[in-house]
Amino acid sequence: MIRQGGKPDVPSVLIALLMAGPVVAGLAGTALPAFGYLPVLGFETFSLQPFQALFAEPGLATSAWISFSTGLVASVLSLAIVLVFMAGWYGTRTFGRVSRFLSPILSIPHAAAAIGLAFLIAPSGFFVRLLSPWMTGWDRPPDLLILNDPDGFAMTLGLVAKEVPFLFLMTLAAMNRPHLGAYFKAGATLGYGRMATFFLIILPQIYPLVRLPMLAVIAYATSVVDVAEILGPTTPRPLAPQLIVWMNDPDLSMRLMASAGALLQLTISALAITFYLVLEKFAGIAFKSSALTGKRFRQDRNGQIASLLPMLLILVLMALSTGLLVLWSVAKSWWFPAAFPQVLSIDRAVNAVLMAGPALSATLTLALLSGVFATALTLWLLEARGFRKKRDSKKLKMLIFLPLLLPQIGFLFGLQMLFLATGLGGTLTSVLLSHLIFVFPYAFLALSDPWNRLDPRYEKAAASLGISRSMIFWKIQLPLLLRPVLVTLAVCIAISVGQYLPTLMIGGGRIETVTTESVALASGGNRQYAALYGLLQLLVPLAGFTLAALIPNLVHRNRSALQMRG
Repeated sequence: MIRQGGKPDVPSVLIALLMAGPVVAGLAGTALPAFGYLPVLGFETFSLQPFQALFAEPGLATSAWISFSTGLVASVLSLAIVLVFMAGWYGTRTFGRVSRFLSPILSIPHAAAAIGLAFLIAPSGFFVRLLSPWMTGWDRPPDLLILNDPDGFAMTLGLVAKEVPFLFLMTLAAMNRPHLGAYFKAGATLGYGRMATFFLIILPQIYPLVRLPMLAVIAYATSVVDVAEILGPTTPRPLAPQLIVWMNDPDLSMRLMASAGALLQLTISALAITFYLVLEKFAGIAFKSSALTGKRFRQDRNGQIASLLPMLLILVLMALSTGLLVLWSVAKSWWFPAAFPQVLSIDRAVNAVLMAGPALSATLTLALLSGVFATALTLWLLEARGFRKKRDSKKLKMLIFLPLLLPQIGFLFGLQMLFLATGLGGTLTSVLLSHLIFVFPYAFLALSDPWNRLDPRYEKAAASLGISRSMIFWKIQLPLLLRPVLVTLAVCIAISVGQYLPTLMIGGGRIETVTTESVALASGGNRQYAALYGLLQLLVPLAGFTLAALIPNLVHRNRSALQMRG
């Protein structure tokens, strides 16, 4: 993986250390306290007491079950929605229109989406207001447990609304291969319906490229904190947010039990991934059996229409949620059951933005620095491996995606202790490093495919003219990849802005961002301030994607071949 002709591949070594080092150190720093060993607090002997205390906690089984079930159901449901939509509509005008609307949703941080969704479905939310009192007879919010319901339905809905756009883009990237149109035509010629052609012929080819992002989604969804804090149950909480409560307990010995709980969270996520892989095997057997029957499934129009409805529902939910963030941010008076604010004012909004100055400044600093570093490291890695004519390494990819395949809370406990031991705890530098761990995999994911599709003849022609390697990169490769590079930077900014748990834990409460503040405000009673911070979460990534679209057109205004065509 990291050697070619006896010479070390410096970028691969550096990336391997950057990805695997903190994860391994963090896991060790979590495992040792879980078994009673934390010398800094006076615990110098190994024991099982933290696990005994953990299993004695009331409601632990319920917390674990909620994390497992909501995360797994949301992940599988999201993938199913994406695949049936692809099967029914890929290559059509409807597909293109939906794609244009789905892509921006990816830039909405999870916490902002959860806050907007809470404004929409709460007992005093927009849906109930639209129907009250003329249809429901309610002149005050009903006593219904919609948000924070004990079964986690609201939390599952919030996760699905955010994971569908991500899995859609990952599947779309996997579909970027030749002859797909020919496969659809061949299937139609043989009498197969459109959806049957996709599931029996195309899906087996693209699914290996979708599996890794899907496993990352399961790991995230089963251990999510910010969405769980806003939409999840509270009596008891899902396991991950409950671990945060134990970690922040004034009784420092609770950290031992929290560490044991973090290992339990790792086990839950591993079980969810294992369950999914077993489900995947059964699905493969079912599809193979279906193919052998020779049944064509020609009449699939009803299936096509049914596959479109969930996508449209997600688009409507996210559009309304975003609109409600805007409305609540300027609502001075909005009493139930009025469907729209009685009084609008930007005075409090302006004051809130001024108050949010330090948090916004920290957010922008972390997002820009982590985005620039991640994009630059990715370019360095891809250029170095391309120069050495190295093929993509599965081991290197696994190291790159390792932080996404493990629950954040499973190794952030230990990483927090490591930073504290080195004197970096609670600093902007430590938070930046923690963001980089989670941002870099997305940078590699976004940029590796455009880089690999770059025509190598440009490089060969320039080299034949005696142009140096560095000049080839700066004068030829980078200008040709300006748009993908800027999109990658925008993706990194969006991912960094949405990092709640690394900021909270590694920052130790000293580094405030709009994400940490919005989650804290969402549990309070001031909807206007929660909406404002949620809106700020949304505006920062949106600005990044807007600039990523505009700058290449400006730079390449005299180069029609490099202009983005509608």
